[in-house]
Amino acid sequence: MLPALAVYASHSAIQVVEGAFREGVGVVLFGPSWRLRLYSRFPSLRFHVVECMGGGCLERLGDECVIVPNGSLVEYVGWEALERSRVPLFGLRGLMRWESSWGSKMRLLREAGLNTPRVYENPEEVDTMVIVKLPGAKGGRGYFTSDNPEEIRRRLEGYVEAGLLKSISDAAIQEYVVGVTMYAHYFYSPLLKRLELTGFDVRYESNVDALARAPKRLREVIGQSFTVVGNFPVYPREALLESFIQAGESFVEATRRVIPPGVIGPFCLECIVTEELELVFFEFSGRIVAGTNVYLLGSPYLALYWGEPMTVGRRIAKEIRMASDENRLGDVTT
Repeated sequence: MLPALAVYASHSAIQVVEGAFREGVGVVLFGPSWRLRLYSRFPSLRFHVVECMGGGCLERLGDECVIVPNGSLVEYVGWEALERSRVPLFGLRGLMRWESSWGSKMRLLREAGLNTPRVYENPEEVDTMVIVKLPGAKGGRGYFTSDNPEEIRRRLEGYVEAGLLKSISDAAIQEYVVGVTMYAHYFYSPLLKRLELTGFDVRYESNVDALARAPKRLREVIGQSFTVVGNFPVYPREALLESFIQAGESFVEATRRVIPPGVIGPFCLECIVTEELELVFFEFSGRIVAGTNVYLLGSPYLALYWGEPMTVGRRIAKEIRMASDENRLGDVTT
């Protein structure tokens, strides 16, 4: 039986719902009522609704569903609930735990042999400009830059008092690498044994991007913040594509060694491209990312594999349908 895709109503749900409809796959949208309201405004979207809150959401889903994880699911429902759930998940379930820990994230990137920035274990080690990040899929909220160990410790202690961190060690303190950010999107198909490059984006962040246009005095008074408010499509120069593909292949192989059976479906490698065209990878997401929304009308890179543009949401539905037709759902779910 062809299962329905169960998607948390946020983040990248629109493209999953639309793509599933194109592939003849049903969708169950779940989450609080105030999040579900948006999707009823678009007449062409077809889905069933389950109203729920928090970790209990997954208990409301039936066995005929397959969970499609997104960033909001990881942030608001949590990887612990995903690990406890008996509902099949499209993707590598264990990767959600690794994604929640900065130490585990960096270990997996290094296991893949990817170039990574220097990581500082505590504020007192800082001897250059760094970027400090909170754990989880928070879309850049609470990130800041500094080269002052005392300031870093003071701000992190404030985050602990506010309940944003359990301890200072849960934050990531990474060397600030000068270059431009690029977020590379991939899809690994166990059915085809093929890695597909699906696209790239750049995040539009407030207020760091706004300050670039602000008067100098205002930049001196207002500190930087990195909350993501949107995404831009970006097309790397063609000479970089092979480097990005090789990085994706290395990541797939690393997950097979460390977290078998390895990554399934969409994932993202996040990097800085330096002036020397060196790729420095600072993070990964082990599921669909919101940056894929930049090609809601279809990814031109996916068209190179399939002969027509398609969203990552549709690519997920296509893999599920192919697996169901071949009686291989166990190969694409965990």
